[in-house]
Formats: sequence, structure tokens, C-alpha cells
Amino acid sequence: MKQVAVVVGGGQTLGEFLCKGIADAGYKVVVADLNVTNANKVAEEINKKHGAGTAKGFAVDATNEDSVIKLAQDTDNTFKRVDLMVYSAGIARAAPITNFTLSDFQLSVNVNLTGYFLCAREFAKLMVKHKTHGRIIQINSKSGKVGSKHNSGYSAAKFGGVGLTQSLALDLADYGITVNSLMLGNLLKSPMFQSLIPQYAKKLGIPDEQVEQVYIDKVPLKRGCDYQDVLNVLLFYASDKASYCTGQSINITGGQVMF
Repeated sequence: MKQVAVVVGGGQTLGEFLCKGIADAGYKVVVADLNVTNANKVAEEINKKHGAGTAKGFAVDATNEDSVIKLAQDTDNTFKRVDLMVYSAGIARAAPITNFTLSDFQLSVNVNLTGYFLCAREFAKLMVKHKTHGRIIQINSKSGKVGSKHNSGYSAAKFGGVGLTQSLALDLADYGITVNSLMLGNLLKSPMFQSLIPQYAKKLGIPDEQVEQVYIDKVPLKRGCDYQDVLNVLLFYASDKASYCTGQSINITGGQVMF
């Protein structure tokens, strides 16, 4: 029986790439996204490549408890198991702390941390129910290890994700379920990073077109983080080869962060 992966935030950009890469690795895939049209599109593309029934799209608001519970129930009803849950939903709002609104701070915490908690809780229940030695993997950021100027909400939530990952790992070790966070470097070509370039340019006092190079220059390996870099590490930590690794925050930063 094929293993089943759930990717929350799988309808576009990095999440879409991970869904397709996970399917290529032999999993059936639940593509879950706030935008169900995007989720269905990604699932359809996977099914065209790998055969009908390989993937299915679902709507989910990861910040809403009832919505996450329904996603878990629908997954169980459709695929009868879950082996891997990837939390890839995320949002960033940038502003100096003196201008940072409470609503933006709470949005960052809700999407980046509370949603991770809810999804991990509900899919852990399914793994325990089916006696699956499953994997829970959070897509985190180097901003979860080092503070990020003008990104207090995002960084605070990502730091919280590290603590949550460690706590979940302790809670779930008795069931053979591992929990890890992937700490990404700057995904320079991602829509999220590109959307923040004008704010970063203003912060740095440079033209927009120079921002990417500034961030590349901070990396010892002299390039940004690519989607493929993330997929490569994710597939290892999802595999049996990483069965003795849990509660870890794994850097994918080109050497920019080394602890």
C-alpha cells in the first residue's frame, strides 16, 4: 500500500513543488490549501502524471480548528491512513516594530504557529489511530533561529515553531512518530520574498534590483535557497533513513546559520 502524505499549503509555490516531488517519490498526496481551486489544480496535474487517485485537493483554513479537523476526517475517509504531514503554510508581514500592527502580528502567529499546532495535533491522532510510524515536518525558516529585522511577528512565530516541534517530538516518540522542522534560507525567487523586496530595499536604503544580491552575499555558499534544496532534505527526513532523528531544526541555509 502506498504511503500517504498531506501537504498543508500545497496549492502554490513551494508547497506545490513539494506536493509534486513527494508524488514523484511514490506517495499518494493530499493537497490542502486555503485556495481549493489551486489545490485541485495541483492534484489534477499529479494525477495526470501518476494516475487517477494519486492525489486529491481539499480546502483548509489551517488557522480554523473545525476546518483542520474536517481535513483530517476527509483524509482518513479517502485514504485510510497518513504517513507524512508537511506544514508548509506561511505568511510574512514586514514593518519596524514601532509601526507593526497587532493584527499583522496575530496573523503571523495564527498562520505560522497556531496552524502548525492544529495540523500536527489532528494528523498525529490519525497516525496513532492507524499505528503508523509517521513523520511530521514543519517548513520553518532561519528566522526561527535568529531574529529578523522588521519581521518581529514572523520571527516570533517561527521561534515558537521550534519549541513546538521539540515538544511534539517528546509527546509522540512513544508512538514512533518523528517531528522535525526545516529551517530554510532565503527563497529568493519565491513570491513571498519577491513581495517583500520593496520593503527590504527601503530598510537597506538601496534600489529594489540590488536586494537579492545583498542577501546572496550573506550566504557562504553564495546563492539563495531553492525549492529543490528543501525537497531533498524533506524526503530524507520523511524516510526510514532518518528514523532516529526527531525534535531537530535542520538548517537549509547555505551556511548562513550553523547552529
